[in-house]
Amino acid sequence: MKPTITIEYCPKCGWLLRAAYMAQEFLTTFQEELHGVTLRPSETGGHYSISVDNEIIFDRELYGGFPEIKTLKQMVRDKVSPEKSLGHSDKK
Repeated sequence: MKPTITIEYCPKCGWLLRAAYMAQEFLTTFQEELHGVTLRPSETGGHYSISVDNEIIFDRELYGGFPEIKTLKQMVRDKVSPEKSLGHSDKK
């Protein structure tokens, strides 16, 4: 079965739009590789994480903020489809 991404965001911080944007980017970039993307409001203030099949691949607090979307796409790619080229967004 194809993996599912879950984006857990703090609604009190106003991060729903950021989560929706990231979901759109992941669904566009990995349309053949993903089952779907779920947005989940966090019960913990300030929390923002991205997981693939319940394995956290990004946590805002541990990372120290939000990276660019290309960095997040690389994190997702490395988990769901390591052989996939991200074109101009790929690591050098």
